[in-house]
Amino acid sequence: MANIAYIRVSSTDQNTSRQEELFRNMSIDKYYIEKVSGKNIKDRPELINMMNYVREGDTVIVESISRFGRSLQDLLVLITQLNEKGVQFISLKEGDIDTTTPTGKLVFSIFSSLAEFERDTIRQRQAEGIAIAKEKGVYKGRAKKDINNDMLVQLLNRWKNGEIKKSYICKQLNISMSTLNRRIKEC
Repeated sequence: MANIAYIRVSSTDQNTSRQEELFRNMSIDKYYIEKVSGKNIKDRPELINMMNYVREGDTVIVESISRFGRSLQDLLVLITQLNEKGVQFISLKEGDIDTTTPTGKLVFSIFSSLAEFERDTIRQRQAEGIAIAKEKGVYKGRAKKDINNDMLVQLLNRWKNGEIKKSYICKQLNISMSTLNRRIKEC
């Protein structure tokens, strides 16, 4: 059971000392310090290292949730991954976000519900917008991939004769299998 501090500032010219000072009087076993934008989780190597390092029974401690995740969605993904590993999460600034307590678990559950509601609302608005655009004749969907039709016909004839596989056609035309299957239905 280790206490792990994750410290992040957004750029190399910013200083981590303010966050480090918060952890001085705490029993911290390992520090992960990062000086990068929090925009993309995959572009944060120390975060990835920490997520790979933590084990069941560990506790990840951050100065604030904004240092851990830039969006509610990022935060939920990260905390869910920690929970699945049996790792607790504590944010010092937002004391109610402490998954070691019943209140912290409740707050996290509420955040999860809000994020799901937000995703559903965005999808609904998007679908409504597309429906309106289709009614107006503005939205036609994604443009069809430009394919050499003569070559497609030749390759399809060879496929029908059992000479080649569909994967070969995809490779020759640089298209996906779903695109090929749509084109076959259209023929």
